[in-house]
Amino acid sequence: MSGRKGAAPARSLALLWGAHGRPGRSGLTIRAIVEAAVELADAEDIEAVSMRQVAERLRVGTMSLYTHVPGKTELVDLMIDTTYGQLYDDVDAPRSQPGGWRGALRFVAARNWDLYLRHPWMLQVTGGRPTLGPNAVLKYEAELRPLDGIGLTDLEMDAVLTLVLTHVEGTARSRASLEQARRDSGMSDNEWWVANAPLLDKVADETRFPVASRVGQAAGQEYDAPADPETALGFGLDRILDGVATLIAGRES
Repeated sequence: MSGRKGAAPARSLALLWGAHGRPGRSGLTIRAIVEAAVELADAEDIEAVSMRQVAERLRVGTMSLYTHVPGKTELVDLMIDTTYGQLYDDVDAPRSQPGGWRGALRFVAARNWDLYLRHPWMLQVTGGRPTLGPNAVLKYEAELRPLDGIGLTDLEMDAVLTLVLTHVEGTARSRASLEQARRDSGMSDNEWWVANAPLLDKVADETRFPVASRVGQAAGQEYDAPADPETALGFGLDRILDGVATLIAGRES
């Protein structure tokens, strides 16, 4: 989640857990400021978000924002917590999915994956210490509940959820890097392969790299791309869930 410096803990928590819909003297609300910042980050990236740019988007003076939000550090924390509020309509949404705890964790993975697709800037600001806002705490509660009472200790429940979420985040980061490479090069994956394959054939001797050549060719033909993050997401999640099932089965036996 958020690991940035600068915010006093008590001030940051008070801001995160405060009333965001209450207007100030100017009629501006914290909710409106955060929504404008999220829209700006979605349209560009997190580097485009500044108090001045958000103020311009809201057509107000920059100083009027500071009466509600002390600075960008606190604003980004509010943005993160607000996007977490989009994950689940109900705290029991993951637990109510079909398929028991496995179905619940697949749902959790899918919802977090979709969140990164809608808000790729989240990959630039998550990690490290968490943003302890109400939606972040609700997210943690909702995602832990399916693991409660299935044979795991509390520490194992936390570790399993962390494993699933870090797998989703890492794979989403790989997908974002591929998208950035396509934009920067102006080439599709197929065009990139066509341009690089003849050069690779000249330098990568199959007799020297037999396994890499065979596996690389198989993956390239299958994905028509350097990698397929969606396939990696599903494959890795299956292996994680299989491992958790084995752990639980061992306890039961």
